[in-house]
Amino acid sequence: MRVTKKEKNGITIVSISGRLETGSAAFFTSEINRVIAEAQEIILDFEQLEYISSAGLQVLLLALQSCKVKNIKMRIINANEVVKEVFTSTGFNKLIEVK
Repeated sequence: MRVTKKEKNGITIVSISGRLETGSAAFFTSEINRVIAEAQEIILDFEQLEYISSAGLQVLLLALQSCKVKNIKMRIINANEVVKEVFTSTGFNKLIEVK
């Protein structure tokens, strides 16, 4: 898994490539927590994300909770059909905007 970050117009864009699963969840948790500590708005770009497991969903749920406490908007863009299906089947798409 690879994570890159960039700022654009006050928005932090976090691009994730590879697989977000048990083996990469701790790494992503560390990365997203650093972003949340400084961001005002977060876009997660999933264009290169191949797969997300329940461990990945748990990381996202915890990140969403942290964002809510800090009044930070977080959304997902460029999710592929496999990732969108995981969000839809778990109801996660009702918790976060997914495009």
